[in-house]
Amino acid sequence: MSAALESVLEATMGSLFRSEEMTLCQLFLQSEAAYACVSELGELGLVQFRDLNPDVNAFQRKFVNEVRRCDEMERKLRYLEKEIKKDGIPMLDTGENPEAPQPREMIDLEATFEKLENELREVNQNAEALKRNFLELTELKHILRKTQVFFDEQEHAGLNSTESMTRALISDDNIARQTALGPVQLGFVAGVILRERIPAFERMLWRACRGNVFLRQAEIETPLEDPSTGDQVFKSVFIIFFQGDQLKTRVKKICEGFRATLYPCPEAPADRREMAMGVMTRIEDLNTVLGQTQDHRHRVLVAAAKNIKNWFIKVRKIKAIYHTLNLFNLDVTQKCLIAECWVPVLDIETIQQALRRGTERSGSSVPPILNRMETFEDPPTYNRTNKFTKGFQALIDAYGVASYREMNPAPYTIITFPFLFAVMFGDLGHGMLMFAFAAWMVLKEKPLAAQKTDNEIWNIFFGGRYIIFLMGLFSMYTGLIYNDVFSKSLNLFGSHWEIRNLTSKDVLDNGVLPINPTWDYVGHPYPFGMDPIWQLAENKIIFLNSYKMKISIIFGIIHMLFGVVVGLFNHLYFKRRLNIICEFIPQILFLIFLFFYMTILMFIKWIKYAAPHPINNPDVTTSSFCAPSVLITFINMVLFKSPEEKDTEGTKKNPCDPWMYGGQNGLQMLLVLVALLCIPWMLFAKPFMMMQERKKKHMQDLNTHNTENGDLDGSGAVQAQGQVQGGHKEEEEDMAEVMIHQGIHTIEYVLGSVSHTASYLRLWALSLAHAQLSEVLWNMVLRNGLTQGGGLGGIILWALFAFWATMTVAILVLMEGLSAFLHTLRLHWVEFQSKFYLGQGYSFTPFSFEILLETAQATSEAAD
Repeated sequence: MSAALESVLEATMGSLFRSEEMTLCQLFLQSEAAYACVSELGELGLVQFRDLNPDVNAFQRKFVNEVRRCDEMERKLRYLEKEIKKDGIPMLDTGENPEAPQPREMIDLEATFEKLENELREVNQNAEALKRNFLELTELKHILRKTQVFFDEQEHAGLNSTESMTRALISDDNIARQTALGPVQLGFVAGVILRERIPAFERMLWRACRGNVFLRQAEIETPLEDPSTGDQVFKSVFIIFFQGDQLKTRVKKICEGFRATLYPCPEAPADRREMAMGVMTRIEDLNTVLGQTQDHRHRVLVAAAKNIKNWFIKVRKIKAIYHTLNLFNLDVTQKCLIAECWVPVLDIETIQQALRRGTERSGSSVPPILNRMETFEDPPTYNRTNKFTKGFQALIDAYGVASYREMNPAPYTIITFPFLFAVMFGDLGHGMLMFAFAAWMVLKEKPLAAQKTDNEIWNIFFGGRYIIFLMGLFSMYTGLIYNDVFSKSLNLFGSHWEIRNLTSKDVLDNGVLPINPTWDYVGHPYPFGMDPIWQLAENKIIFLNSYKMKISIIFGIIHMLFGVVVGLFNHLYFKRRLNIICEFIPQILFLIFLFFYMTILMFIKWIKYAAPHPINNPDVTTSSFCAPSVLITFINMVLFKSPEEKDTEGTKKNPCDPWMYGGQNGLQMLLVLVALLCIPWMLFAKPFMMMQERKKKHMQDLNTHNTENGDLDGSGAVQAQGQVQGGHKEEEEDMAEVMIHQGIHTIEYVLGSVSHTASYLRLWALSLAHAQLSEVLWNMVLRNGLTQGGGLGGIILWALFAFWATMTVAILVLMEGLSAFLHTLRLHWVEFQSKFYLGQGYSFTPFSFEILLETAQATSEAAD
C-alpha cells in the first residue's frame, strides 16, 4: 500500500519538485509509415531524437532532396510575403494549426507556389516595363512643355530662337565674321536629369566645352516614380545649345556620364505641339493598361494572403519532419527506419498511441516498435511547466539547468522569490501599482498574447507577468507590515503611544519628537505592523534600522538552512549515504550551532528585555538598558571571551547580568567546539571513508582471485599483484581529486556561511534606501504643492503631482523594482542554490511543431 502511494505521489508531483524520469528508447518504423509517425510525434512534442548519423554530411543524407524542395517552397513563400507586405495587404491569421501534409501533397503545393510565383513575376515584369514606358512618356511631356515655354519667352523678347542662341554663344565680332561667311547653324539636345546632379552637370559642361554651350533647365514640380525601385525621385528638364558636331559629341558623352536621359525634340513649334498631343494620348492609354495590370496583381496577392500563413505552417512542418528523418538509420533491408530518442517515462503510453495513429494514417500494416534501452548516458532534464510556473522555471534555468532528477528549486522560488523581493520593496502604494499592472496583463492575457510584437522589453514584462503579480502582492503585504504607503502611514487602529508632559507649544515648536518608551508607551502593542506614530518620530530610522537588520539576518539564515535541508533530499534520492554522513550532518550542525543560535539570541532578547517602564517593567535588569548586544555576544562566543569585566576590587561595573540565561557560557563554548570540529569532519571524513571502502573492496577481489586460481604456481599471484599495483595508482589519483574537491567544498561552505549571512543584509539596506528615497521625493516635490492655496495653488499642485507620479513610477517602481529584483535573483542563485544545486544538466528539447513554429515566427519578425 505504501509503495503504491509513493508511486502515485512520484507520478503526480515528481516533475514539480524534481525533473521527470526519462528513458532512452529505440524506435523501429516502416519506411512508408515513418513520415506520418514522425508527424504525430511532432504534434505531441514529447520526444527528443538523437542523431544516429553524426559523421554523415548533411548533403549525403537520405532525405536531402526533400529538404531542398522545402527550402525552395519556403523561398517562394517569402517572395509572396514580401510582395504582399509591399502592397500593404493584411495577411489573414485565423490561428489554425493545419496538420503536416502527406508527401504526395508536396507536389500540389509546389505546383501552386510555382504558378503563383511565375504569374506574379510576369505581372511585375509587365508592370515594370509599362511604368518605364510611362516614365519616358511623362518625361517627354515635360520636355515638350518646358522647351515650348522657353522658346515662347525668346519670341516675346523680339528674337527668334536661332538669333538669341547665337548672341548668347558668340561675341559681336565673331557674329559679323560668321555672317560674312554664311548663316550660323546651332544644334540642341533636350533631356531629363536628377535634380541633385544639376550643379555638377552644369560645371562639367562649362569646363569641357569651354563655355561654348548654352544650358537652360527647369524643375519638374511633381516627383516621378522610379520603375526599378518604386521610389519617388525629383528631376529637372534641360536643353543645351551648341555649334558643331564636335561639341554635340562631347555634350552627349557628358549627358551619358551623368545618366541623363535624352529625348528627341522638334525645332518647329507645330511639330512640338503635334508630338505633345500624341504623347498625351499614349499616356492615357498606358494609364488604363497600368490600372488593369495593378488590379490583376492585387487580386493575385489578395488570394495568396488568405492562405499564406497556413502555407508557411505546412511547409515548415514538412521540412522539420524530413530533417528529423535524416537523423534516423536504415536497416539492412532498406525497409525499416531505426531511431533513438529520449522520452518521459510517464508519457510512453501517449507516445505509443501517437505512433499507432500515424501508422493508421499511412495505411501501413506493420506496427511500430518502441523498446526501452539501458544506457550510462545522463538523460536530459525535463520539468513540466504551465503559464504560471514557466517564468519561475526560466529564472532557475538561466543560472543552470538542473542535473537529471536533481531537486528543482522552482517550486520553492515561487514563494521565496516574491517574499524576499517584498522585504526590500515593502511599500503598499508602490506594490499596488506593480500589482495592478501585472493583474491587467493576466486578465488581458489572451488578446495581449495574440498581439505578437518584437519589443523585447514588453516581451520580458509579459513573460514574467505572474512573477510581477506575486511581487506586487507580497510588496503590499510587507508595506502593511512596515505601515508604509508612499512614505506615509495608515492609522488603522489608532496609535498606542501617548506623548505626555508636553504642551501644544512644545509640539508646534519641535514638529518631530523622539519617542520615549519609559513615559509614552501605553503598553498594548499595535495589532498589525508598525505603529503609525513611528512615521513622525525623530528616532524612526534608529528603530527601523535595528528591526529590519535583524529580520534580514533571520530570513537569510532560515533560507540557507532550508537550502541545506533540500540537499538532504538529493542525497536520499541518489542513495549517497556517504554524503549524508560526511557533508550534510556537519554542514547543518555548523550552520545551526553558530548562525541559527545567533537568531535564537535575537528572539530571547526580544522576549526577555523590554523598555523600562515604572509600571509595566520596573525591573532594570530586564530593561533595554541591560540588554546585551547580540553581535558582541556572538563575537565573544566565537573568540571564547567572557563578557564579564571586573574592576580591581572584584566588583562588577554595573548591576546588569551579561548573560541572557543561565548556563549560557558553557553552552556557547560547547556549540563553538562542535562547529569547529565540523570543519575537519567535512574535510577528511569523506576521503577517509572512501579509502577504507576501496581497500576493503580490493581485499575482497584479491581473495576471490586467489581462491579461483589456487596456489599451483606463482603466475596468478604475480598477475594479481600487478593488477593491485595498477589499481593502487589509479586510486591515488582519484583520492587526490577527492581531497582537492573536498577541500574546496569545505572552504567554500565555511567562508560562504559568513559571507552569505552578511549578504542577506541587502534586504535591510535596500528596504531602508527605498523608504528614504520615497520620503525624500514626497518632501521635496508633493509636499510643496500641498502647502499652496487658492486657484494658483491648485494649478501648482496639479503640475507637482504629475511630476511626483512620473518620478514615482520611473524611479521608485521601475528602477528600484529592477534593483530589488536583481538582488533577489542573486540571493537565490548564490546564497540559496549553492547549498544543494549543481545545475550541470542539459535541457530536454523535444521535436515539437509548436516550438519550431514559434522560433520561426520570432526569427521572421526579427528579420523584418
